[in-house]
Amino acid sequence: MSEIVIIVSTATYFIGAIPFGLLFARWLTGKDPREHGSGNTGATNALRTGGKKVGILTLIADVFKGVIPVSIAITLDFNESQVLIVALAAFLGHIFPIYLKFKGGKGVATMFGVLLPWEPMTAVISFAVWLITFKLTRYVSLASILAGFSLPLVAWLWGASDAAIVGCLIVGGLMTVRHHENVSRLIAGTESKV
Repeated sequence: MSEIVIIVSTATYFIGAIPFGLLFARWLTGKDPREHGSGNTGATNALRTGGKKVGILTLIADVFKGVIPVSIAITLDFNESQVLIVALAAFLGHIFPIYLKFKGGKGVATMFGVLLPWEPMTAVISFAVWLITFKLTRYVSLASILAGFSLPLVAWLWGASDAAIVGCLIVGGLMTVRHHENVSRLIAGTESKV
């Protein structure tokens, strides 16, 4: 692996690990999202903890955690495998942030962020899956899980590179695992709607 790939992917992890949900909630409301709702620092729990403004700011920041480093990697003409490394660094930084003892968000916004500059149609179609599911059910968790499941299939059908398909499998799989408590609540009929 080249030195520039190591530098970019390492920097990407540390940027991806910034807990914007926690920072915005504390700054604007004085609340800690880790003490409310699901206890994670992602956009959905930031919304529940701090309201619409905190939720929107967190969503935007978490998407750009993925968009910016992957765009840089593409601009630097990284090959597909190298772009995959950068994309995974952003995603893993978000869900396993070193600053919070590796307890972060569930990765939905950052998942879309890494895909937007790399495989935009995969991102758009998977977001459509998310949006339709959410509109029909009002469950963010179910929408996120189905969007994650759709990623590798959509990427494959759209003719994405092998590296992108592998990335979609990893990201979609990890995101689904991060929702394991939501799955239990969905089955039990106790999951909260938005």
